[in-house]
Amino acid sequence: MDSNQVDLNITPEKVAYVIIKAREFDAKVDSWNAPDASDENDVSDAILENLANDPVRTELATFIAELNDDEQAELVAIAWVGRGTFEPEEFGEALRTAREERTNPTADYLLGLPLLADYLTNGFENLGFSIDDAEDELTRGEVI
Repeated sequence: MDSNQVDLNITPEKVAYVIIKAREFDAKVDSWNAPDASDENDVSDAILENLANDPVRTELATFIAELNDDEQAELVAIAWVGRGTFEPEEFGEALRTAREERTNPTADYLLGLPLLADYLTNGFENLGFSIDDAEDELTRGEVI
């Protein structure tokens, strides 16, 4: 444990999962007109389209919605630290603000941040955690 590390209710593996899924979601591009069905080469590119019913977005939104209130507030506070809205030593204030100012579903708010994966990665590391270690634990099949 890093000496600057804060105590979190959310596990590092859960944060890593959100970051991984956010990266997948961030790789999407705005949807375009459907290609001619006879042109099979263009159809394969459609997986990168950002559609309203995108399965990655749905999976990520569901995961975030199923987190408890403390975990959701911590994700928001981590993102704010990563974005530079709060300094790492202001994490407690960021967390209080996230709890007090919540008006919309957390998943909607977080998925509306265009650089969510970057913000979470930066914030997580600025708070003394290793995203690489958390992702390694996750890929080894650790339960999130």
